[in-house]
Amino acid sequence: MQLVQNFKLASLYLRIAIGSAYIWEVADRLGILGANGKPHVGWGDWAHFMAYASQVMGFLPAWLIPPFAVIATIGEALFGLLILLGLFTRQAAIGSGVLGFCFAMAMALSFGIESPLGYSVFTLSAASFLLATLPSYAWSFDSWLQHRKINKQLGIYQDKSSMEAV
Repeated sequence: MQLVQNFKLASLYLRIAIGSAYIWEVADRLGILGANGKPHVGWGDWAHFMAYASQVMGFLPAWLIPPFAVIATIGEALFGLLILLGLFTRQAAIGSGVLGFCFAMAMALSFGIESPLGYSVFTLSAASFLLATLPSYAWSFDSWLQHRKINKQLGIYQDKSSMEAV
C-alpha cells in the first residue's frame, strides 16, 4: 500500500507534464497561442507547422506528409486531453509513448540524433511508457470510475433511490 501512495504525486505530475505538452503544441500549430513570430509561439499556424512537418518527415513521399501531420495532431490532442483528465490513462499513455517514439525516430533520421535528444522527445516517450506502467492514477477519472464500480459491486450507491431504500 505504501508503494501505491508514493506514486500518487508522481502519477499526477507525469499526467500534467505529458498532457499539457501535447495540448500546448496542438494549440500552437492551430494558432491559438498567437501568430507566428510572437513571443512563446513556435509555429503560430498550420502552414508553418506543415513546413516543419515536411522537414521532419522529409524521407517520406510528399503525399504522405499531410495525412501523417493530421494524424499526429489528432493523436496529440486526444492523448493530451485523455492523459490530463486521467481517462483511459494507460491506453493513452501507451499511444503517447508510441507517437513520441515515432516522432523521435523521424527527427533522428532527418536532423540527426542530437535533435530528439536535445528536445527531450525520447524523454517524453519514455515518460509516457512509465505512466502506462503505474498501478493506479490518483485524482483521475479512471480512479473515480474504478471507485464507482467497486462501490456498485459492494452495494454502496450514491443515488437518491438507494438512499430511500436504507
